Amino acid sequence: MSDDLRRVQLLIDGAWGPAGTGRTITTTAGSTGAPIAEVAAAGLDDVDRAVTAAAAAADEWASTSPGRRRDLLEKAARILSERSEDITALMSREMGAAAGWCHFNVHVAVGMLREAAAQTYSTVGEVIPSDVPGLTALGVRQPAGVTVGIAPWNAPLILGVRAVAMPLAYGNTVVLKASEQTPGTQAEIARALADAGLPAGAVNLITNDAADAPSVVERLIAHPLVRRINFTGSTKVGRTIGELAGRHLKRVVLELGGKAPLLVLRDASVDDAVDAAVFGAFMNQGQICMSTERLVVAGEVIDEFSRKLAERAASLTVGDAADPKTEIGPMVHEQACAHVESLIEDAVAHGAEVLTGGGRDGLFFQPTVLRGVTPQMRIYQEESFGPVASIIEADSEDRAVEIANDTRYGLSSAIFSTDVGHALDLAKRIRAGICHINGATVHDEPQMPFGGVGDSGFGRFGSRAALEEFTELRWITIQSGGRHYPI
Repeated sequence: MSDDLRRVQLLIDGAWGPAGTGRTITTTAGSTGAPIAEVAAAGLDDVDRAVTAAAAAADEWASTSPGRRRDLLEKAARILSERSEDITALMSREMGAAAGWCHFNVHVAVGMLREAAAQTYSTVGEVIPSDVPGLTALGVRQPAGVTVGIAPWNAPLILGVRAVAMPLAYGNTVVLKASEQTPGTQAEIARALADAGLPAGAVNLITNDAADAPSVVERLIAHPLVRRINFTGSTKVGRTIGELAGRHLKRVVLELGGKAPLLVLRDASVDDAVDAAVFGAFMNQGQICMSTERLVVAGEVIDEFSRKLAERAASLTVGDAADPKTEIGPMVHEQACAHVESLIEDAVAHGAEVLTGGGRDGLFFQPTVLRGVTPQMRIYQEESFGPVASIIEADSEDRAVEIANDTRYGLSSAIFSTDVGHALDLAKRIRAGICHINGATVHDEPQMPFGGVGDSGFGRFGSRAALEEFTELRWITIQSGGRHYPI
């Protein structure tokens, strides 16, 4: 290997090492083809070793005091922050993200670890009134056990940390399966936790060849020692994971695709709505589950909004992700570009107007604004996961809500209006796990309940909402004195 080619190994039972077979893959930068890392390609035996190690460490980690778990998670947050420059540079190479998105990932990931540290004392129970004389009934929360986190590539630090931080805070041990696109970045999450001093086996890392992903994931889910699974990624893959988990009676949290609407009402501040739409539609080239895909705009303001959005989109700087001035970097790979291109071509063929963009140079896709999008177009329903925003006119607020709900997805949404009380009433009618009034659809904070409905998945990440997902609620009783039984 050359000196600048990284070696990414498996972390199993506290030790870094190669796959059992010695197999590796070499990852490359999408826009240049330059090699990035030599990555261990785990086999099924490696999966079994990782799960067994996590199970063996479960009792020790579960019995570790909340204060000690807090200290270790806070230390991991500090380590991740201290290594941010190296990690962001690697992340940019692995997924093509511009500097702003990479640094934002570090910021939120560090915050998630700190929030997890703060939650180590929150596994509280309750005393439940009983009708039996002398009986004290308790609802007690305890760690669920071995938790598998399957993380995607598009926000590799945020979503990699999210997959493991709260489970660890609540006393579970974890196996993190890294994305094939960003294994080096997500290995740094495991490294920070291990270097912070978590006991051997509390955190384990699996990396794999993309060709082996189905078998690796199935083995992780089917393993009898695994008790919880969480996955962030496409609805197509999430459906498969949900089916596998159901077959093996495993509880799963799924955060999947999105088709986020942003409603601009007739009384909205158009400039504020445009600011939010530019950020929501084009940040990270639109490769975010919460990306603003549909702009549902009142007829009274649609001309002004469309003009200003197109002007702002056209002004964004597209270029090398390593250049600090770049706002829009390359798409992740050719298939992603081809998908967006086909959606635009179909929309134009059915009457949509391209206000700006629409073209590309290799993996560099111009920020694109379409006007006149209708249900006859694929882009009306299909997730683009690219830098393209669709403007849809609504002739009434009721119609705007109907359009917002005219999708099988339901992750994030937004409403812009100067009448906040009225906007709140409309927000209650939108079928989505998240709705922001006068804010962008792209927004996340470690302490917030995060998740969707419909084809966007089920379950919630984020602080105390995760307590329900990653602990078992047990009923324990204590009888004082004698008790009368019928026989």
